[in-house]
Amino acid sequence: MENKTTICAIASSLTPQSIGIIRISGSDSIKIISKIFFNKNKKEISINESHRALYGFIYDGNTLVDEVIVLPMLKPKSYTKEDVIEIQSHGGIAVLQWIFQLVIKNGAIPAEPGEFTKRAFLNGRIDLSSAEAVADIINSKTKLATSAAALQLNGNIKTEITNLKNELLDAISFIEASLDDPEHLSVENYKETLKQIITNQKNKISKLIDSYNNGKIIREGINTAIIGKPNVGKSSLLNLLLNEDRAIVSNIAGTTRDIIKESINFYGITLNIIDTAGIREENENKTIDEIEKIGITKSKQTANSSDLILYMIDVSNYQKNDNIEILNFLNSLNKPYIILLNKIDLIENSSFTLNDFDKNLSIEFSTKTRKGLDELKEKIKTLFSIGQINLNTELLITNERQLLCLKNAFTSLCNTEKTINENFPEDLWTIDLTNTYKEYSNILGEEINDDIINNIFSKFCMGK
Repeated sequence: MENKTTICAIASSLTPQSIGIIRISGSDSIKIISKIFFNKNKKEISINESHRALYGFIYDGNTLVDEVIVLPMLKPKSYTKEDVIEIQSHGGIAVLQWIFQLVIKNGAIPAEPGEFTKRAFLNGRIDLSSAEAVADIINSKTKLATSAAALQLNGNIKTEITNLKNELLDAISFIEASLDDPEHLSVENYKETLKQIITNQKNKISKLIDSYNNGKIIREGINTAIIGKPNVGKSSLLNLLLNEDRAIVSNIAGTTRDIIKESINFYGITLNIIDTAGIREENENKTIDEIEKIGITKSKQTANSSDLILYMIDVSNYQKNDNIEILNFLNSLNKPYIILLNKIDLIENSSFTLNDFDKNLSIEFSTKTRKGLDELKEKIKTLFSIGQINLNTELLITNERQLLCLKNAFTSLCNTEKTINENFPEDLWTIDLTNTYKEYSNILGEEINDDIINNIFSKFCMGK
């Protein structure tokens, strides 16, 4: 289903670099490059062989633009299954834009974000789950995230879903055939077989749904909010985890007015650390201004949307009742949290006692001496089973759209099971089975509307 238009894009970043890439795809790709690509004698260079690099020069009329390598990838052996031309030029911004405008001048149109991958999908080179994996590879920040996306790009999700889909198709076909020819095929004798198929499919779908938590962590990382009262050491903790002075540290309460976000590679997982404004109530200090109030509101919102909360307490200035309100707030969120009993090196004159806190949730800590840092890392690893994910044996769902399709498929299978158990007529069995089949097809992009497709690919970067 080759598109009539020919698209082009600058596929490398628009920053000064050694090499820049301009990509062209479509039926006029060869015609366009032939108008601007010549040898040193300004003779046309014929393109009749795929995947063979050609050396020459780009000209704008009689003006030499750049010395380039042109790589033709002729259909169907290309990323989009169309004729594709890649121009490798010098990576200056001006020269890239000049060549790009020349390609447009000679018949191409600028590509939309993700349009090359969209054409690869529409032309049947990859399924939708693999296309989504392309975006994940581009956006991945760790080796583990890259590996998980590469496996999906390689078709591990497609293979599993296709097997489920084909098994269901056989079941639907048998039921419909038996209803058309009841003398030779019995649905009644097939009932137990169908129930076993549904049970097996539900078990497989459940495992895929359950894998989403691990998949999401690998893909997006662990959103970790640091919260606590003002001046307890939150910004010092951020700096300690980053191993650099990212946040301002001061003994003046309320220094952090807005959230600060940074990411680190944490045992192969991205830890997205969010330093928040100190949380204190109006009756604690009547001088709280409007800006700090906004910061406090943002802090609570950040905690609510995080995967993990690190709650810091200054034990050198400890009052038992001071933390009740925040602890109640944390417990109401129903999210994992770790209490860091900070400034443990300064407790000589404090009323602090370890007995006030659950030992399983709390760590004696000091951002100054680094006490408790290793224990914190180990506790996070344990909470999120980091290091226990085996991509060689575990199939992971990392995409929320795919997760929703699986949940819908599971619900439809349960409805079919209910229909069978409550002895509804056999012709009703296929209604929910067909809905399950459609959800499988949606994962692969076989039955999905244009708006959803356009939304998926609009989130891709330019030139991909």
